[in-house]
Amino acid sequence: MLLKYLFIITLIILFVPPVRRFVFYLLVGRQLVKQQRQANGFERRQEGDIRVDNKPPKGDAPFKGGDYVDYEEVK
Repeated sequence: MLLKYLFIITLIILFVPPVRRFVFYLLVGRQLVKQQRQANGFERRQEGDIRVDNKPPKGDAPFKGGDYVDYEEVK
């Protein structure tokens, strides 16, 4: 009896597009909408604005340079 109901529900979900869209929205859609809203929140800044999210920690000695790398021209 229970197997019969599960089979009927499965057929309805598979072959009725509005029901299928609703089930998909329940399972996946909410998470997608949430991520899109979160991503759009970061892009609301105006073009040309400068924003520094974090500052590097200040060390004891400032950066004095790196290693010398030989330059060789490749033709």
